[in-house]
Amino acid sequence: MDTLLIYGANGYTGRLVADAALAAGLQPILAGRSGDALAEMSSQLALPHRVMGLDDSDALRRGLDGVHTVLHCAGPFSRTARPMVEACIDTHTHYLDITGEIAVFELLARKYDQSAKAAGVMLLPGVGFDVVPSDCMARYLADARPDAETLTLAFSGQGGVSHGTATTAIENIAEGGAIRVDGRIERVPAAFHTREFDFGQGMRPAVTIPWGDVSTAFHSTGIPNIRVYMAAPTAVRQMMVISRYMGWLLSHQWVQSLLQGRIDARASGPDAETRASGYAVVIGEARSPDGQTSSARLTCPEAYALTATAAVHIAKKTLEGHAPPGFQTPSRAYGADLILEIPGVTRRDLD
Repeated sequence: MDTLLIYGANGYTGRLVADAALAAGLQPILAGRSGDALAEMSSQLALPHRVMGLDDSDALRRGLDGVHTVLHCAGPFSRTARPMVEACIDTHTHYLDITGEIAVFELLARKYDQSAKAAGVMLLPGVGFDVVPSDCMARYLADARPDAETLTLAFSGQGGVSHGTATTAIENIAEGGAIRVDGRIERVPAAFHTREFDFGQGMRPAVTIPWGDVSTAFHSTGIPNIRVYMAAPTAVRQMMVISRYMGWLLSHQWVQSLLQGRIDARASGPDAETRASGYAVVIGEARSPDGQTSSARLTCPEAYALTATAAVHIAKKTLEGHAPPGFQTPSRAYGADLILEIPGVTRRDLD
């Protein structure tokens, strides 16, 4: 029972994860609902494959027969996580995914934690760029400043987005932003607050976004007030502000279909050269009630490259038996230094 199954393996990120798994010496099962695409990929990589849809619970459970760990790469996870999680709990299979969606983290923590513990199953969503580096940063700063009441995270990166990431963004475009206030998640307008950060090359403006750490950092640290920022050029910040007043329009089905059509028509995700040359930076600051702060900066490989490497690294830990049952975050399961186990990552204190 040491088998890894990658669901959504024929997607953009799924293929990167499969390649990383092979490079790490694993022989995963490729899985998803597209039989032709999986068969072709299976032939190319000389790996077994299984065809199963998430809407057929019996077939899904049969498809997990003999599987130790699922690494779920088929988003949007607001639609796909629940059936896979329920199947994993029923079949005593550990669950990993690459989501960054707040609603998914909260659902797994609230609804499935106890049943996963009873089944001896680990539920660890967010094993990619969302949210491994930022979650490890949150835990590192909380350890340095245990009395912190405010946590600020910010990131900057290079490269495009995959088809799945773009689809998730389109589906949530009208929902605005989110921050955590006194332990509760609160919805706020898009680009609710702007702040400047030094990502290593001078100060740059960044805006609040509903990043997964609004959920996960609280579960990892207990810090009650959390904001996450993304560096963005002026045009992007302006569009986010405009979306505050056009949410009613952007949520209409015909607009969603139009935007989705544009996503479907373009290439999916950054190319190999961009992944190899790109990088991402994560800034963190923890502030205690007396105004004392601890801050640090992580420099990481490009986001999709990091996602593939981190996801497989965590999958290997799970396969080796390091899988605490119940809902977990990356740093709760493996500590603040998990991110430093990824090649190409450095951490620097800024105080």
